[in-house]
Amino acid sequence: MIKTLVVNHQNELQKDLPISTILTSDFKWYWIDFIQPTEDEIRFLDHPLSFHPLAIEDCIHKLQRPKLDYYDDHTFFVTHSLNDETLEKEEINLFIGKNYVVTFHHLPSKEIADVWDKVCLSKMIDQWNQSIVLYHVLDKLVDGYFPIVYKLEDVLNEIEDNSKKQSMEKLLENLFDARHDLLSLRNTVNPMRDLLYRMLNSQRLDEIISNKEYFADIYDHLLKLSEMVDANREITTDLRDSYLSYNSHQTNRVMKILTVITTIFMPLTFIAGVYGMNFEHMPELRWDWGYFLILSIMFIIGFSMFLWFKKKGWFI
Repeated sequence: MIKTLVVNHQNELQKDLPISTILTSDFKWYWIDFIQPTEDEIRFLDHPLSFHPLAIEDCIHKLQRPKLDYYDDHTFFVTHSLNDETLEKEEINLFIGKNYVVTFHHLPSKEIADVWDKVCLSKMIDQWNQSIVLYHVLDKLVDGYFPIVYKLEDVLNEIEDNSKKQSMEKLLENLFDARHDLLSLRNTVNPMRDLLYRMLNSQRLDEIISNKEYFADIYDHLLKLSEMVDANREITTDLRDSYLSYNSHQTNRVMKILTVITTIFMPLTFIAGVYGMNFEHMPELRWDWGYFLILSIMFIIGFSMFLWFKKKGWFI
C-alpha cells in the first residue's frame, strides 16, 4: 500500500494524490509512505521516483545495519524499530530530498503512523517539512526503546530478589534470556547512536544542521540508552557470577556434610566389619553382653565424633 501527503505553497494539506500527479506538480513538500509494498509498488522507487539502485536494493533486502548514504539528489537512511514483545528488529528506510520524504517499510510501523497522523492533524502545517518529519520519526523510534529497557530492568530486579521463589536453574535460565535480549537491544541502539553522530557531524545535510538541537536531543537519548544497556549487562554478569558462586558454595557445603557423615560411619563400619567375619575363634562372640557392649562403643565413638565436628563448625 502507498499513502501520499502533500503540502502546497499555501500550506494546504492534501492526501492520497497519485505519485505521477505529485511529481509533475509544484508542491512545497510531500511525503510518500510505502507500507508492505507489493512487487509492482516497489518498482515505483526506480520509476518514476528515480532513487539510486543501491538504495533500492537496501530497501528490498531486510535488516541492513542502521546507516546513512549520500546520493546526488537525495539522502538515504536505514533505521530500526524494535518489536516490544519479541525484540525483533523491523527496518524502516527513509529517502530525504530537497522537498520530500519517502518512507519504506515491509511491516506496518506504529512510529510512522503516529507521525503521519500528527502531520495530518497539525494546525500549524507551515512548521512542518521533510527534515522535521525525519526528526519526529527518529524520535518516535528511539522513544520506543526505553520501555523495552525498563522492562528488562524489572526482569533483572525480579531475578535478583527472587520474589517468586524460583529454583536456581530457572533463575539462571531467565538471567541468560535477559542477557540475550540486552545484547539484541545493544546491537540496535549502538548503530542508531552512530547514525545520529554521523548526521550531527555531517556538512551535507543543511536542513538537519539548521535543526541540529533537535537531533542532538535524540543523540543524547541514545547515549543514555547505550549506558543503560551496558550497565544492565554488567548487572547480569554480576548476578550470573553471584548465582554460580552461591551454587558452588551450596555444593561444597553439601559435600562437606556428606564427608563428615561418611567419616563418622567409617570406624563404625570397621567395627561392624570386624565382627561380621565368620572366624570360629573370636572370643568376643561368646560374651553374654558383647552385643550391647559393641553397640555402646559404636554409639560413643559416633556421638563423640559428631560433637567434635560440630565444635569445629563443619556442619555450618
